[in-house]
Amino acid sequence: MSDALPAQHRAHPAPFEALPSKVIRSPFQPDEFFGSQPATRATLPDPQPLLENLTRCVIEILAGARELEQISRWVTDDVYRHLLKRVVLSARARQATGQVVRRPTFSVGSTSVCEPRDGVVEAVVIVHGRARTRAVAFRLEGLDSRWRATAINVL
Repeated sequence: MSDALPAQHRAHPAPFEALPSKVIRSPFQPDEFFGSQPATRATLPDPQPLLENLTRCVIEILAGARELEQISRWVTDDVYRHLLKRVVLSARARQATGQVVRRPTFSVGSTSVCEPRDGVVEAVVIVHGRARTRAVAFRLEGLDSRWRATAINVL
């Protein structure tokens, strides 16, 4: 029956050499559509209360008076892992010296905030304790219409 069709209408498979060796497709990145979406500064709340509350929480977590899971909503996975390492090290140090866990006495001092680009805040919060004064450095990024800490360092 295919003999009845003219030659130009017959389906001829292309020679094997003419086919590409690989089909090049753009890789599907599910994070582009389903991951955290960046937010602009206009859609985000004032970062000042979050900075002060996170500072209090981080100092208490490192002292062993608060659980790390309590701030998991406001930090990224990398920050959580970083703080978890610090918590383990400080717990070992307390155990080695025989110290008991106490809620630290401190006051939150000045806060310095800068915005390097839209939806990003970098800040340093000064914490005054009995023995010393420390600085807690933060990088907050607007993700999914709320602030998330993408970096926390206690100096």
